[in-house]
Amino acid sequence: MSKPILVIGGGFSGITAALEAAEVGYEVYIVEKTPYLGGRVAQLNKYFPKLCPPSCGLEIQFQRIKKNPRVKFFTMAEVTKVSGQAGDYNVSIRINPRHTAPANADLSAIAETLDGETSNEFNFGLDKRKGLYKDMPFAFPARYVVDKTACTEDDLNKVAASQYVDLNEEAKNIELSVGSIVLATGWKPYDVTKLTNLGAGEVPNCVTNMQMERIAAPNGPTKGQIVRPSDGKAPKKICFVQCAGSRDQNHLNYCSYICCMASLKQALYVREQYPDAECTVYYIDMRTPERYDKFRRRALEDEKINLVKGKVAGVEADPSGDVIVEVEDAVRGIKKKVRYDMVVLATGMQPSLAGAKLPFDVPVDEEGFITGGEEKGIFTAGCAKKPLDVMKSAQSGTGAALKAIQTVRGR
Repeated sequence: MSKPILVIGGGFSGITAALEAAEVGYEVYIVEKTPYLGGRVAQLNKYFPKLCPPSCGLEIQFQRIKKNPRVKFFTMAEVTKVSGQAGDYNVSIRINPRHTAPANADLSAIAETLDGETSNEFNFGLDKRKGLYKDMPFAFPARYVVDKTACTEDDLNKVAASQYVDLNEEAKNIELSVGSIVLATGWKPYDVTKLTNLGAGEVPNCVTNMQMERIAAPNGPTKGQIVRPSDGKAPKKICFVQCAGSRDQNHLNYCSYICCMASLKQALYVREQYPDAECTVYYIDMRTPERYDKFRRRALEDEKINLVKGKVAGVEADPSGDVIVEVEDAVRGIKKKVRYDMVVLATGMQPSLAGAKLPFDVPVDEEGFITGGEEKGIFTAGCAKKPLDVMKSAQSGTGAALKAIQTVRGR
């Protein structure tokens, strides 16, 4: 019997790698640091290539996990130590307390009565959440989490009264013996507050592309209604700024691959809701590779979606709540300032491991992408290796699973 395979990261590529290995007979462990599986895909309104809501693809994957006893997963968990060699690894994992029983009890009635709140990281800080929460309606596992730091004393008394809550639960450590490891640690949006000229974090109606996904999502902070964060008004004139941090030697020195398609997709979100709204995309190069060129043509059939080749130099707030964008129209050779109701920054994809201290010995490049490790039985899937869309992330998960299987079989 071969040893199990460990998958670090429970996003789309990690889930795919785990299921592909499990469904051909191998035991798999998934370790995910957040409370739920699904990764960044779960935070999208829709994803390529079919513009499906995330529940469409993820719920199928979740059902496959439920039906396969070979897949075991740990959420709110992190790998703290790895030792050994290909075919024989010992892995230490810390599992943080969730404080709720594994009964999938509906605790929404209690959550609504709580007073304490904290910034909602799932919605990228666009709203607040309670100290008892579940990130999304289709969350898996479908268990609430108690965040004691976000609860008042009265809140803690309320949640403690439930038979499904254990505030005394403590973190625990477990040891696993595995034969190979798949790193599917995913990506994070680049910190645009470092782009001081583009207004993120300072200009109220300037948001990132991932914040825009949450605004447009039915389970997001505005229930899917695209409105300005500052005053809730419907935007009639929106600007999309490409390469916010990407292709910049001072920030991310590479193209993030999906940003151009994401901006066109989000322009369609706006146009679906507001037939009179105008969307302008400022870009350096419009990159819609392979099958996405058809999507670009579809978007540009809309006469109210305009592309302007030119780089945005600055974004600043107007006292009215509008946003003033300073931009160069490279084709016409014009520099100008244009007023918009709202600005969306196409922030780059940065590997989650960027700046992190890894508990395993794998080579990474200066940007934080994993560049090797296969000779050690450690394989990379998804955006831990390079920027990818959902479909190619899934394909890379399948490839990593095949290589991991070959390692545990000794081939």
